[in-house]
Amino acid sequence: MRNQEIAKILRNIALLLEMKGESRFRVVAYEEAARRIETWPEPVEEVWSKGKLKEIPGIGESIATKIGEYLSTGRMNYLEELTRDIPIEVVELTEVPGVGPKIAKLLYDELGIRTVDDLEKAIAERKLRHLPRLGEKSEEKIAKGIEMFKKRSGRMLLGQALPIVREMTRTIREKTGIDKVSPAGSVRRMKETIGDIDILVASSSPDQVMDVFVALPQVKEVLARGDTKTSIVTHEGIQVDLRVVEEVSFGAALQYFTGSKAHNIKLREIALKKGFKVNEYGIFRIDTGEKVGGEREEEIYETLGMEWIPPELREDQGEIEKALEKRLPVLVEMSDIRGDLHVHSSWSDGMVSIEEMAEAALQRGYEYLAVCDHTQSLAVASGLTPEEIQEREKEITRWNRKARGLYLLNGVEANILSDGSIDFPDTELAILELVVAGLHSGLNQKEEKILKRLELAMKNKYVQIISHPTGRLINKRSAYEVHCDALFTIARETGTFLEINAQPERLDLKDVDARKAKEQYGILLSIATDAHDPNSLDYIEYGVAQARRAWLTREDIINTRTLEELRELLQRKR
Repeated sequence: MRNQEIAKILRNIALLLEMKGESRFRVVAYEEAARRIETWPEPVEEVWSKGKLKEIPGIGESIATKIGEYLSTGRMNYLEELTRDIPIEVVELTEVPGVGPKIAKLLYDELGIRTVDDLEKAIAERKLRHLPRLGEKSEEKIAKGIEMFKKRSGRMLLGQALPIVREMTRTIREKTGIDKVSPAGSVRRMKETIGDIDILVASSSPDQVMDVFVALPQVKEVLARGDTKTSIVTHEGIQVDLRVVEEVSFGAALQYFTGSKAHNIKLREIALKKGFKVNEYGIFRIDTGEKVGGEREEEIYETLGMEWIPPELREDQGEIEKALEKRLPVLVEMSDIRGDLHVHSSWSDGMVSIEEMAEAALQRGYEYLAVCDHTQSLAVASGLTPEEIQEREKEITRWNRKARGLYLLNGVEANILSDGSIDFPDTELAILELVVAGLHSGLNQKEEKILKRLELAMKNKYVQIISHPTGRLINKRSAYEVHCDALFTIARETGTFLEINAQPERLDLKDVDARKAKEQYGILLSIATDAHDPNSLDYIEYGVAQARRAWLTREDIINTRTLEELRELLQRKR
């Protein structure tokens, strides 16, 4: 699938248009087209070949023509025209946190800065502080942004990597007839960011597998081809390494290449103490050299007297000790989720109607869905007034009267204002079934101020859930200044639930923080997608993965409850 590749090009066009001062309408058109293409369930090249690009919402004649031109020729004249005035490297500056399109254009116009290296040099020479609209604080902020950019350079979001690896493994299975095909590495452990992608295949005919692999439509370049390992680069610039092993060693190889390194080191130490050697070929007795397992991954752990350890836990954070004691938690699973507690509709900044979101939730087998559109102070997200919420309620009531097996919760995502108050009157909040509240502005305030705002919001008896509790955007924006222990203490004292926001660029709370919230503070959490369109409801998988990495069980998640149980929990604070 080349959806992400096309989406990136469309986003680059939007950024270039914004730099050139074009109308906000044109910029948004390309941003929206990028978002639609990225989340579209079908490969964009297949949609184009059928002549159905314009059937994708947000894709008009002009943008469809440009996409078709690129897919057929590998070039887009419009993009080339835009980059005659502004080099494409300048667009890449916007990947540095703190550098938006207008600042990137200013840096290029005033100082000739094109690359991150140029930018870093200019900061070292203290040149930015003298530019219009900037200053010493802005210079410091951008310097920190460069540090963040360097740390995550070359790492993609799980939400970008997983669709690619799944499509590749599916095609390999179809074209080879081989069943034992699996992602490994950090993708299999469902880490929030991924470096290279690893795929493992069990086959006695590696040449056939390699022929299929290098011919996949995702392949842009073959870096190296060997008898047991081949490396390629996708159109998105992602390196994928495929290894072929004998079937008798598949389980051992899967365990070995899944990692993490720290987990494997600890496992090998345990093995040595018990008289075994573990490697990618199997598990062997040290004294005789006899191979005692390796075809199945479970055999490695069973031979060492352990429970099988889910890949999400393999970080050497106590999982091996618990497995030896046979006391690993039964982690929450996708099948445990009964509903989504934070989605948006076209009443605010969602893409489709409430009914369309409800139909999509119904298709996923949900029992309930919480419609949580933004409230009035968030104008950029078309936040709703109390009067508009009352009008929206009529639509929710009409759906619920149909009694089709999915109940819509009448909710909002309220904005926590600078003074900690909620931008919606308590009299209106009292009517709602669910109030999610979050910080959407003033994220650069000092820790004391941020914490006070969150505290006041959680002390409001109508606020049941805090959305994206630390405000981070992975690879783009650090969490705002808030000490999680203080946050968790207030949440426990006020009976407020915290959200694991499943958006791939958020995954907020982090796994280590969510684990602490549960184990040290006894806080219950929700897993919610913050979906703005039907396809994004599938993001719930990333939220569940984050919860699993946090050692959470179904009992720790409020939306594993039945509707009646959930309502009782939500009502408890009030």
